[in-house]
Amino acid sequence: MSTKQQKEFLIKLAHTKMPFGKYEGRYLIDLPEYYVVWYSNKGFPKGQLGQQLQLVYELKVNGLENIVRNIKAQYNKP
Repeated sequence: MSTKQQKEFLIKLAHTKMPFGKYEGRYLIDLPEYYVVWYSNKGFPKGQLGQQLQLVYELKVNGLENIVRNIKAQYNKP
């Protein structure tokens, strides 16, 4: 993935909301950590949503959620 693609992926992640379930409509980065950990144990969905949730998991586990929140504030929704 090129640098431009990574940037676009992060901007899209910052503006993506959960499309279903208990937390439908909540930004992925704002999902509770226990919920993302549950997905990590259960298995992430296939496709782009799964990739985004995997990254959210890594960011939350490492305390880096503010990176995505800053991106959301700095860049408009694609």
